[in-house]
Amino acid sequence: MLVKWSRCRVLDREAFERGQREWSGLLGEPGFRGQGGGWGRGRPNEAHVFCFWENRRFYDMFMAGPHDSIAVAQAGTYDRADVRLFEQRQEVKVGFRAQFRDADLVRAAHLRVRPEQVEHFMTMQEKVWNPAMAGSPGMLRGVFAEGAGSEFLVLSMWDSSTERGKYRPAAVGRLEQRAELDADLVSVAGDIIDVVQAWTV
Repeated sequence: MLVKWSRCRVLDREAFERGQREWSGLLGEPGFRGQGGGWGRGRPNEAHVFCFWENRRFYDMFMAGPHDSIAVAQAGTYDRADVRLFEQRQEVKVGFRAQFRDADLVRAAHLRVRPEQVEHFMTMQEKVWNPAMAGSPGMLRGVFAEGAGSEFLVLSMWDSSTERGKYRPAAVGRLEQRAELDADLVSVAGDIIDVVQAWTV
């Protein structure tokens, strides 16, 4: 599965949200699996949108066809967009679905990995991080995906910020040591996103 992550610095929130609703036009497009997103907590005027496609071929067909006629509704509502594509490599919890209706928040972690450490990093994601997140109360589902140039996205969906808070402080330090994370990473960034259900397709 292909994951598209778009981050937009929004100038007019109300107009952007109106335009975001136009993406309901994705329904029925060949290979489309789902879309959702919301506002980042780290930067209040930054919108995050995650769109899922069966594969790159269907995504390219959409981009060459209907995309521009839908996107025009948001023209002028933001002044910067960062768009990245990732290919799914693992599920964080078995049975991943590109569904946002039951999620209150999404955690997006963007990791740049040393090229010589990619294999180790992927193994640790499978053996250490995925089971830890999958067993956390409130964690619904997630996906681990690889982009260009040894960069990765870990996307997890949660049913409440309270439940996610139970996972983070108690567990992350121990998990980082066990996974030898410092040896693998060049950088890590990301945000917690409050899901806006009106954006869900």
